[in-house]
Amino acid sequence: MQQSQQSETSERPKGEALPAQRIGQAFARASSEGRCALIPYLMCGFPSVEQSLEAIVAAIEGGADLIELGLPFSDPLADGATIQHASHQALEQGINVAACLSMARQVAARSSVPLILMGYYNPLLAYGVQRFCREAAAAGACGLIIPDLPPEEAGPLLKAAHEEGLALIFLVPPTTPDERIATIVRVAAQEPRGFIYCVSLSGVTGARASLPPHLQSFIARVRRQSAPYGLPLAVGFGVSRPEHVAEIARYADGAVVGSALVNLLERHAADGAAQRAAVRDYIRSLRERTARLP
Repeated sequence: MQQSQQSETSERPKGEALPAQRIGQAFARASSEGRCALIPYLMCGFPSVEQSLEAIVAAIEGGADLIELGLPFSDPLADGATIQHASHQALEQGINVAACLSMARQVAARSSVPLILMGYYNPLLAYGVQRFCREAAAAGACGLIIPDLPPEEAGPLLKAAHEEGLALIFLVPPTTPDERIATIVRVAAQEPRGFIYCVSLSGVTGARASLPPHLQSFIARVRRQSAPYGLPLAVGFGVSRPEHVAEIARYADGAVVGSALVNLLERHAADGAAQRAAVRDYIRSLRERTARLP
């Protein structure tokens, strides 16, 4: 697949804040309030464009600190059955990269909550890495999460993202050796930066009944590498319940919730008002447990 040859970058007025800085500000604001940041994940275009836009706004109203917007892909290898289903549904409705950027633009017009785009590398290559980053920044995105892109191969996207002031956020699974965690952290700490996405378990996304027993020690291992850089740590995969968020708040800086939201949207797909209320109430119930209790 050929990468776009476009090379123009956006010209940013001198002194203007970079989009990625809003990610750090969101974590700093949550920390100053004695809590971890709450990061809901929603798939663009699921169950429909209109409903996903309303769900994003409802999540913001419920207390989201940042929003992770999923870009649908036919082979989402990091995702479990729930998000795979949402991705398939969105693709069937014709949701593509351009449609996702349009949705990000619409959300950014209604809220200042930082937006992070999560997708796989193949569609970005097809769209053109530089073009994607330029349009993502123009649409109001602050950062990118690309689960299938290791830091060793991230050079072109890292360069294009940084030229547009976007953070490239890397995932760290619990099986990662300390030496590799150090490598990932060094790449992720380059400015402009976001946070480290700590994957709670070995496997794919999907709501679980409980968090893995090793999670705290895993976060401590990552923290030893990230602390010198001051990079926030957010935990995702398997996070679905208020008590999960409460536990994560004890030792991490953010909690990402995805599959449970997708399930919620599907349960209330027939009634838009009930769907918005359910999302708002669910996010509010999670937000209430973000306090950093001893």
